[in-house]
Amino acid sequence: MPDLHDLLTALDDGQTIPGGSPLHEVMHRVSQDALRLTGELNGGYHDQAQVRDLLAQLTGTTIAESVTVFPPLTSDFGRNLRIGQRVFINSGCRFQDQGGVRIGDDCLIGHNTVFATLNHHLDPTRRADLLPAAIVLGRNVWVGANVTILPGVRIGDDAVVAAASVVTKDVPAGAVVMGSPARVVREVPSPASPPRG
Repeated sequence: MPDLHDLLTALDDGQTIPGGSPLHEVMHRVSQDALRLTGELNGGYHDQAQVRDLLAQLTGTTIAESVTVFPPLTSDFGRNLRIGQRVFINSGCRFQDQGGVRIGDDCLIGHNTVFATLNHHLDPTRRADLLPAAIVLGRNVWVGANVTILPGVRIGDDAVVAAASVVTKDVPAGAVVMGSPARVVREVPSPASPPRG
């Protein structure tokens, strides 16, 4: 019988998880833990240390003291979510993280952002099969409110995703994207030069 390690290996390799398979059963079991932990997280007030402790239990990793999260937060799985240093996640965010969500250092995530890392097979006879693909945010990415990020998307360092965008393809480093589907509309300005003395 496969275990969580086997499942994570398959997910990170982008393998199809057939509906009703032993790997699918492991995913369902782990998801019940995620539902329990996010239910606790969202069921009342917790200070930030308690929030980080619950997130550590959810992800199975250490959460840096520099991370700030405003609940509610939901996660379908938890065990394939990685959060860098000095990350801020605003309220209402949803992580379908089976396929992998990687949030780089110094990222800002706006209200109600959806990270969707799973697709289903187009063939109606295989519709329950799950097709995982990771979402990766580089360093210092700013994601506005009500953004949806689709499976397999990589967002480069310093990029900005405007509110209400649907990100369907990779975003170059330093780009500002907006719309549905999101498209590049300009570049992030270069940091101001230090004053000369």
